[in-house]
Amino acid sequence: MIALVQCKTRTVITYGTFDLFHVGHLNLLRRMRALGDRLVVGVSTDEFNAKKGKRTVVPFKDRVAIVQAVRYVDQVIAEHDWSQKIGDIETLGVDVLGMGDDWEGQFDHLNDACEVVYLPRTKNISSTEIKRALSALDAAQIAELKVALDLASTIVRRFE
Repeated sequence: MIALVQCKTRTVITYGTFDLFHVGHLNLLRRMRALGDRLVVGVSTDEFNAKKGKRTVVPFKDRVAIVQAVRYVDQVIAEHDWSQKIGDIETLGVDVLGMGDDWEGQFDHLNDACEVVYLPRTKNISSTEIKRALSALDAAQIAELKVALDLASTIVRRFE
């Protein structure tokens, strides 16, 4: 008689704003997914970002659509506040909380609930740096960029 062994799915969760989605975001999500069988991504809402003193360029709904379209991502949830992580870990049966190494040590208190890992970020790219570069644009260039972003958002919505 052959005994069947039931394998538990290893669930990984990460959180982020994912504004101005770039290759650094993609690299991080790929490496997070490699830590398990299932990747859940918490995308910070516009309201939560405002509480953190951050203003996004891309609206929440569009950031969610972009992250959902990434093949490494199995589920996207809204991140509303700092304290929801422990509830998400318990509710979703999370085995690993993964964050970028810019958060090193900030979530160690969750080690009792799951494994906490900090992965290196892609060098020389971040949404903050992109925003800093964009701040040097004049009004006409900003208007052109807004048209391009609106077009990109329209394209993403058509594939939803």
